[in-house]
Amino acid sequence: MSIWRYLAASGSVLVLAACAAGVPGSAGGPGTPSGGAHRLRLVTSFYPLQYATQRGAGHLADVSSLTKPGAEPHDLELTPRDVARISDADLVVYLSGFQPAVDDAVRSEAADTSLDVATAARLDRTAVSDLGGRTGRAAVDPHFWLDPTRLASVAGAIAARLAAIDPADASTFRADAEALTADLAVLDAQFAAGLASCTNRYIVTSHQAFGYLAGRYGLTQVGIAGMSPDQEPDPAALARVADFVRRNHVRTIYYETLVSPDVARTVAAETGARTAVLDPIEGITTASPGRDYLAVMRADLAALKAGQPCP
Repeated sequence: MSIWRYLAASGSVLVLAACAAGVPGSAGGPGTPSGGAHRLRLVTSFYPLQYATQRGAGHLADVSSLTKPGAEPHDLELTPRDVARISDADLVVYLSGFQPAVDDAVRSEAADTSLDVATAARLDRTAVSDLGGRTGRAAVDPHFWLDPTRLASVAGAIAARLAAIDPADASTFRADAEALTADLAVLDAQFAAGLASCTNRYIVTSHQAFGYLAGRYGLTQVGIAGMSPDQEPDPAALARVADFVRRNHVRTIYYETLVSPDVARTVAAETGARTAVLDPIEGITTASPGRDYLAVMRADLAALKAGQPCP
């Protein structure tokens, strides 16, 4: 048994022992936030799921994220305390295949108290790691939340699961999810209108995180690095992207807040393009161009309208 699994198991034992000893807040069990002192304990794996869950659960739950603000969610490693939180949660909301450590912990600690949003998110896009268009390993793109309609579907799935856990508050969960869905519909309409007249429909990004956004609004993503932001392109790949930028008169190279802008700046310097931030909203920090999902998405829209440009 690995050290991680040993510590994870130990954390679970401690949680179970604490519950048996009558730790405050452990009485009542799932499904009793409106009738007793217990509030639903909801754990999410990273920020977009935290946002959707908070909007859907309202004041009836305590919602936390396993990925700390400013941390890269792709690289998440869990502590024994994190595993204990997963074990103790009324519901764990996660995306399978995105964070392997979370997948392992859910499998061992929360198989019956978890919601995998992959089906609701309709993960149907892939990215190829070889930037030259030759044979490369295709990977499923997990960044569904950059298409607001897919995040709305996930919000509906979360609300349905919360209603099953706590039937007494089902109408509240549904109403909160409907309010979020309405906000996302407005956002979707703003993107569709704002990007309808872009003079260049190629978006060159440092990280292949924007496939769902591009597909939703008729753009084509060209990624410098691969699906993982840690993937470094080789000089030949950089040269191919630079050639593409020149041939297609791309004016802007986009980079994100949680990883180094060096690759984007290299391509921009080679081609005379400018750089701008396009945030994949994997986490919110003081460096983010907004305080929540909706605000950062609107900042991304403004960046795209200026960078493509879209009169």
